[in-house]
Amino acid sequence: MLELFAPIPAITLSLLLVALALVLFFEFSNGFHDTANAVATVIYTRSLDAVPAVVWSGLWNFAGVMLSGTAVAFAIVNLLPPEVIDGCTLAGELAMLFAVLLAALLWNVGTWYLGLPSSSSHAIIGAILGVGLAVSLTPDAGVTSQVSWSKAREIGLALLISPTIGFGLALVLLLVSRRLLRSPELHRPPGPDHRPPYWLRGLLMSTCAGVSFFHGSNDGQKTIGFLMIVVLTLLPLDYAINLRHEPADFARIAGAADGTRQAIAVFGAKTAEARDTANEATQLETLLARAAKGETLSGAERMAARKDAYHLIAYAGDLAGNPAVPAAARQNLAFWRSDLRRLVEFVPGWVMLLSAIALAAGTMIGYQRIVRTIGERIGRTHLTPAQGGVAEVVAMGTIGLADFGGLPVSTTHVLSSGVAGTMVAQGTGIQPATVRSLVLAWVLTLPATIALSFGIYIVLERLLRGLL
Repeated sequence: MLELFAPIPAITLSLLLVALALVLFFEFSNGFHDTANAVATVIYTRSLDAVPAVVWSGLWNFAGVMLSGTAVAFAIVNLLPPEVIDGCTLAGELAMLFAVLLAALLWNVGTWYLGLPSSSSHAIIGAILGVGLAVSLTPDAGVTSQVSWSKAREIGLALLISPTIGFGLALVLLLVSRRLLRSPELHRPPGPDHRPPYWLRGLLMSTCAGVSFFHGSNDGQKTIGFLMIVVLTLLPLDYAINLRHEPADFARIAGAADGTRQAIAVFGAKTAEARDTANEATQLETLLARAAKGETLSGAERMAARKDAYHLIAYAGDLAGNPAVPAAARQNLAFWRSDLRRLVEFVPGWVMLLSAIALAAGTMIGYQRIVRTIGERIGRTHLTPAQGGVAEVVAMGTIGLADFGGLPVSTTHVLSSGVAGTMVAQGTGIQPATVRSLVLAWVLTLPATIALSFGIYIVLERLLRGLL
């Protein structure tokens, strides 16, 4: 079905372009950081020279973005208050948007300049939490909802656990490899003219490709989420719902709304919220029936459909998680939630392409600072081929599982922790000063970005309120 575009005022178009530029530069700087995670082990084990390594990594990052799903992207989108996309004061919308972008970007570029591999995931989430906190303390800004703290805790837990997993698994795997692979050349830093055996070079190139692919799939989705926040904030009518479904798809989504309405009537609490949600289900069914017939929905109707769908998704989730509801009904509710999400959780192809290009370009530029930290400064000696292979295998597996589960873990933390784990297992030890700096950067990322976005929002909201 033809997607409808409302006329874009010049000021809105200008702000859209500025916001898009900020998001893409953030993704570009993400490539600065996370290229090192994919190529440091390949370069320092002399499996590939630097230029071929970063080109190889960049291509796989691009593929990861283009071939990924959208679970992580909408985990980021859904952290923000719904009013960012449902509409509030223009000053509030723009202040929220630019505060998140600027805070995350400033932290990313600053830590890169210092050569500290910090987490882009932490920077994004901290910036969003700071905006949510600022919004909750400024009721006159026109927004009452806060951040989805349950979603924040879920993502924060994944970010906390992943470095521990990386360190522990890498330590154990290197100890195992030292028993199974006794060739001395695998367990000492390679000389200037020495390359690892072909099988190990192939393994390291494969794991480099895997880490890059899963990084593109995971971190690329975070930027896709950011881009969708920009699009939904400044062009809400055009992207409120996915109008490109076939009539049969609209009918299926309408059926999901009807099924959810009936489940609310049978299993929901007899409250005003339940009655309102049931009425929204009926309204959504009507709108989708019209869309299935090819009728044009007005901007207000599209925004209403989006709001109704999100309320139904939330209520269906509550019922699906209630053990008092029969198992068969909970299973049906899970299916209906999935169908309803198809209406509101979609990504235009041009958004995915922009994210892929920015990440791949950043991957090929600016990698030296972080590569040097991982390859030389975490341990007391340079990486050995066995250490590089173990760290890459652990990083690829951990990030791949997180991507499959829709959790935005930190590529930086996983691989840096893995390298540290191999250094401990190798017996060469780590450099305390470097590790302290890394841990300090990791610990400070959330509070620093929360504080940055909080302050930026307060200033921008008041400034824009006076100008708009």
